[in-house]
Amino acid sequence: MKTLSVSHLLGIKYLCEEDLHLIFETAKHFKEVINRPIKKVPSLRDITIANLFFENSTRTKLSFELAEKRLSADVLNFSANQSSVNKGETLVDTVNNILAMKVDMVVIRHPHPGAAHFLSKKVDSCIINAGDGTHEHPSQALLDAFSLKEKFGELGGKRIAIVGDILHSRVALSNIYALKMLGAEVSVCAPKSLLPKHIDSLGVEISTDFAKTLKWCDAVNMLRVQNERMDLNYFPSTREYSQNFGLTFERLKSLKKEIVILHPGPINRGVEISSEVADSDQAIILNQVENGVAIRMAIIYLLASKLNIPIA
Repeated sequence: MKTLSVSHLLGIKYLCEEDLHLIFETAKHFKEVINRPIKKVPSLRDITIANLFFENSTRTKLSFELAEKRLSADVLNFSANQSSVNKGETLVDTVNNILAMKVDMVVIRHPHPGAAHFLSKKVDSCIINAGDGTHEHPSQALLDAFSLKEKFGELGGKRIAIVGDILHSRVALSNIYALKMLGAEVSVCAPKSLLPKHIDSLGVEISTDFAKTLKWCDAVNMLRVQNERMDLNYFPSTREYSQNFGLTFERLKSLKKEIVILHPGPINRGVEISSEVADSDQAIILNQVENGVAIRMAIIYLLASKLNIPIA
C-alpha cells in the first residue's frame, strides 16, 4: 500500500506532489462509498479521533466529524468556549489531558498560526491542521484542487485566480501551494490593502484589476472578506468593495467564455458573489462541500494507516 510522506497534515507546504495524487485517488474511492445506500466503512473502528476547535467553525467541523463517522472511528468533540482553556490551561496541557483518554488522532483549528505545528512537536499523536490563524487550511486546498481536477482532468497549465481577502486568508496560501504543485498558473486579485507584502515570492501573478483577472482565468476562487480578523479599515465600504471585486451575473455574461467558480464558504451573498452566480451552473460550491467529506476521509484514513493500529 502506498503511504504519505508525512505523519501529520500540518500544511500543504510539507507535502509532495505524490502525496496530493495519493489523497485524490483515495478520495475518489471514498466518494463512491458516500454515494452508496450504506455510506459507512469499518476501516477505523479501533481509532479514536478528537476534534479540537478553538475557533468557531460549522462547515469544517461538520465535514471532519462526518468523515470520521463514515470511517467508523470513535469521535470526541471539544469546543474551547466550554473548556478549561478559559480557566488558563495551556494548549499542550489540554491536549495531553485528552490524549490520556487514549485518543489516536487530533484534528485542531486554532486562531494562532503555527499551533498545529507546535502541537505536533509537543504531543505523541497524529495532528491534522483544520486551519491555523491566517496561515494554512490544507484540507480546504485539497478539496478545492480535487474539485477542479474533477472539472478539468489535469490542472497543468490551467489558470486559476484567487480573488478577495488574500491578506487574512489561510485558504489562499494553501491553495497557492497546492495549485502550483499540480502545475497550474495562479493569480491573486484584491485591493492593494488586502494583498500581503511578500505574496510575489510565492510565484503568483498579482492583480488589482478584477475584470482583467476574469478574462485571464479558467476558474476563480472567490474568498469572503474576513471582517472578524480585521482591526483596521482595509477599504472604504462593503458597497465599494462589492462594486470593484464582487462577482455578478453581468460580469460573467461579459466574458466570452465560461469559467468555473469556487467559494470556500461561508458565502457573503451580495458582497463577494451574487446569489445568481453562487447558484448558477458554473459554480461548483456544493461539489466542494461533498468533496470535502471524501477528501477528509482520505486524509484521516491515510494518516491512520501510519499508526501502529490495524485498520481495515
